[in-house]
Amino acid sequence: MNLGAFSISLAVKDLAASRAFYERFGFTVFSGDASQNWLILKNGETVIGLFQGMFDKNILTFNPGWDQSANALPGFTDVRELQRQLKAQGVEFVSEADESTTGPASFVAVDPDGNPILVDQHV
Repeated sequence: MNLGAFSISLAVKDLAASRAFYERFGFTVFSGDASQNWLILKNGETVIGLFQGMFDKNILTFNPGWDQSANALPGFTDVRELQRQLKAQGVEFVSEADESTTGPASFVAVDPDGNPILVDQHV
């Protein structure tokens, strides 16, 4: 099962302070909008999202159809197919992708320790 690009989405209290902290570790802003309280930082192939006031917990994020630089891949497993495969294995979902649609969609599952997992397809 190929889930696509991986990042961790961090729920931060102070976007500027978090940005400055991670920049000390060699991360640079890759994308985002500080005026909307979110930034995506990158160090090599490692991606961290900083999100202020958008959610309560850190989230493991996968992006089917993207590489680690948010470039569209020529071929990938659609989020709806991933959802069907996981359902067949007994995974329960907090939210589901509408299987009657195509293109961008997402689903959320929660691991046994309460960590949210977002599979978010943008293409």
